[in-house]
Amino acid sequence: MAAVTQARTVLERFPAGAPRGSWPAEEYAAAQRAQGITDARVVMDLATAQFLVITETTK
Repeated sequence: MAAVTQARTVLERFPAGAPRGSWPAEEYAAAQRAQGITDARVVMDLATAQFLVITETTK
């Protein structure tokens, strides 16, 4: 079975080592959802140690 990948857009990046952890990323994602980007969510990029706010749609 072939894997299907969706296009994702990184809206913003936040360092994982920040004192507040993922909170800034979560707050940013919530603000994006309030502005109409309903699928904005936070994921962790282990390779770069960053929290990414992404959307499944292209911007």
